[in-house]
Amino acid sequence: MIRVVLVDDQSIVRTGFRVVLETAGGVEVVGEASGGREAVALVADLRPDVVVMDVRMPGGDGIEATRAIVAARADGDAAGAGAGASARPAVLVATTFDLDEYVFGALEAGASGFVLKDAEPDEFVAAVRALAEGRAALDGVTTRRVVSEAVRRRAASTVEPAPDVLTPREQEIVRLLGDGLSNDEIAARLVIETSTVKSHLTRVMTKLGTRDRLQTVVWGYRSGLLV
Repeated sequence: MIRVVLVDDQSIVRTGFRVVLETAGGVEVVGEASGGREAVALVADLRPDVVVMDVRMPGGDGIEATRAIVAARADGDAAGAGAGASARPAVLVATTFDLDEYVFGALEAGASGFVLKDAEPDEFVAAVRALAEGRAALDGVTTRRVVSEAVRRRAASTVEPAPDVLTPREQEIVRLLGDGLSNDEIAARLVIETSTVKSHLTRVMTKLGTRDRLQTVVWGYRSGLLV
């Protein structure tokens, strides 16, 4: 069962999300918050798999909440959860406008995926499932647009590690990551153990200094490894 926390200042939006997710089956909405500070405390208490976050709430505290949740997750990894594992919780940004400064702020803060609020219900559910399975929800048009625009905006001012900092096998895994494959799917494609995929991803993220799978894919586009 996928455990989800919904964060949006409009109760009608949270209700709609709850109905869509719980109707789909295999998903349980374990909590709701109407603001960022409340969300951070709720997530720490409930430890969900996915947080659906509105970043355009009054005061813009959805971005700060995302940053705090990701930072707490990183602290948990350092304490023994293990880098390269499916990070919990993953933050899925639910937004009205995709190419939006709030969205880019959430990407920098560590969000793992994006979905438009007017997306079809099955697209929304698929994005939640993808993040819960350790994927980056990159099969959605919204996330690809956001990643491409983020790359374009920062390409001129950001120096990225060259692809050859990774081994050929690590580069291959990043390419499959960019296709939206989960660890299990990558393992099946390469005929290796899932634990081996996780080990490779740990080394990749350490070499690149990336926080999570989406940040690693962003690096792939910036470096030219992904096109």
